[in-house]
Amino acid sequence: MTWLAATSIDDLSFGLLIVLIAVSSLGVFVFGVSAISGRLLGIRVGPLRALGAGLVGLGAMLAFKPTMHDQQSMGVLYGVQVGVSVLAAMATLVLAEVFLPRGSWALPLRLWRAVRSRLRRTRRYSQISRIFMRNGLSRPLRSRHSLERALRPGEFGDRTARGLRLALEECGGAFIKLGQLLSTRRDLLPPHFIGELSRLQSDVAPAPWGEVAALLREELGRPVDDAFEWIEQIPLAAASIAQVHRAKLRGGPVVVVKVQRPGIREMVERDLDIVLAVTRGLQRRSRSSHAMGLRDLGDGFATSVREELDFRIEANNAAVVAASCGGYEADAAVRVPRVYEEFTTARVLVQEWLEGVTFDRAAAVADGRGLDRRRIARTAFAAMLHQILRAGVFHADPHPGNVLLLEDGRIGLLDFGSVGRIDPSVRHALQEMLVAVDRGDRAGLHDALMALLGTRATRGEDLMLNSLLLERELGQFMAQHLGAGARPDTEMFTALFQLLARFGLAVPPEVAAVFRALATIEGTLSRVAPDFNMIDEARAVAVDLLTDRLRFRATGAGSEEESGFGPGLSSLARSAAHEFLSALPMLRRLPRRAERIGASLEEGRFTVRVRVLADERERRFVSGLIHQLTVTLLAACTGLMGVVLVVFGTGRGPRVTAEVELFPLLGYQVLAVSAILMLRALYTAIRRPNSPGPS
Repeated sequence: MTWLAATSIDDLSFGLLIVLIAVSSLGVFVFGVSAISGRLLGIRVGPLRALGAGLVGLGAMLAFKPTMHDQQSMGVLYGVQVGVSVLAAMATLVLAEVFLPRGSWALPLRLWRAVRSRLRRTRRYSQISRIFMRNGLSRPLRSRHSLERALRPGEFGDRTARGLRLALEECGGAFIKLGQLLSTRRDLLPPHFIGELSRLQSDVAPAPWGEVAALLREELGRPVDDAFEWIEQIPLAAASIAQVHRAKLRGGPVVVVKVQRPGIREMVERDLDIVLAVTRGLQRRSRSSHAMGLRDLGDGFATSVREELDFRIEANNAAVVAASCGGYEADAAVRVPRVYEEFTTARVLVQEWLEGVTFDRAAAVADGRGLDRRRIARTAFAAMLHQILRAGVFHADPHPGNVLLLEDGRIGLLDFGSVGRIDPSVRHALQEMLVAVDRGDRAGLHDALMALLGTRATRGEDLMLNSLLLERELGQFMAQHLGAGARPDTEMFTALFQLLARFGLAVPPEVAAVFRALATIEGTLSRVAPDFNMIDEARAVAVDLLTDRLRFRATGAGSEEESGFGPGLSSLARSAAHEFLSALPMLRRLPRRAERIGASLEEGRFTVRVRVLADERERRFVSGLIHQLTVTLLAACTGLMGVVLVVFGTGRGPRVTAEVELFPLLGYQVLAVSAILMLRALYTAIRRPNSPGPS
């Protein structure tokens, strides 16, 4: 019995060993065939695709098993079976790449998320529609005649404007931000709409104090009474994303506590989803929207709003602007409130308290104190130009609620959630544009605009003709909006954008932010000094800045008195000498090159050498094209050879075995190679541009 048991165990172990060897062999064959197929196609194959392609190849090999009487003939045809297996695996990978591209395993999850997002948007669309109808906006939205009536002053227009403000306030989130933006666009909306929408800057219903206190305790990690000696429960102002409370730090000064509205992040993300869906849909459906860059506009708006949801970004922005204009200094003409970092989080911002009034009430206060309103406007505007033209970091939303007239007559800036940044080349182009406006130089304005936009292309038409037409249009623009006696306003920026759009010139987002900030500050300053001429002030500042650019300090150079020139002439002479020395090597070579070119033209042997395929991308394209043509030719030649060997070689050549002839055997193998090469060529031709190329 013991001997029988031992024998049974040995037989079982041997059987398991045979099974393991068979399974391992099949696994090696399956994944080997898929690896060879992927290599031949020049694609990377994942584990799931490798398993599927290998199993299909194994099935094709078993299905193509020829019926032969002797085992020797079966072995001879084994190479043809392997070729058919590889071909079947390659076909499987090609079909998978075409109909089930990479990442398709996550398609159900993406579809489910898309359905959920669409359902959320649909519910939000329905909610917004009900809100607009409840506030009496259905008639202006449905009827063009009613819309025109609403845009005209009168009882119906005032009622519509009030309904729009209430509807945007009830929608909340991003829609209030949209209303705030529209309140600065006097070129788009009439005054009664501007007046109503301007109330969105601070007249939003505040969040309950209980929710605010809970958020403060969560963000600060301590009870509210441990951080502040006292805090006013009624906010000073409530905006779309946050509300502001006055408080006093324990053992510290009086501060402003900016608290994010509870639950606003989810609401804003939902509304931004709607904004992005609308802008992207319009860009897909409308040809003109491509020129306007609606998708980029929506993406930029979404990015800006999301940055405003993180108060740490705003704290950093405030520090950068303060560093650029001396806002933390006690004697600074423009003050930026100091940020208390230890109390600042993503949803709570604690800043220095600045005593003053916003610019929507500054005119009456200035008259009561006997302050010069033009000087106040000039100081605020000079600070904005300094941020744009010198520092390259500027307050991008200087609406009346964000600019203060302080108790001592200085200017204070608030709310740095939206800050623009421009590089030195853009700053220099802006300066040159203002100098061209000051000189009435339409050619200089054209060149400065082209440098500002970073392009000289105009819709693919004749460049010289378009440049001349644009220069002429700019001359008319200057005569209309910047000529003698002209009163610049926000319509000037709108006309400039429309002019550039007619010539197919897209304004970069950072440049558009500059123009929008200037248009906003113009509307803000008009509250204090209605006769303030922004362009006249900008001209003087730009000329001073360009003059400063001509001055530099040479390391180790003598003093200005030692140079024999006055201060201005000395620095100008050194600057001219520096530029001349930089250009001297080129000037030395220029006469000789001009002489050689002239002699070549005179003798009729002037030639131009062009480096063909100098770009790496061009070389890769040509190399790929040659590769594809080579594979196609090889596939065609081997296919023709295989057909000839099979058709004309049957019965005419030697036999490998009793049942297999040499020429048909070679023909079938060559046909398998031809099919493999042809499949690779076809896949390369239909491959998507973003899929990996042949290796």
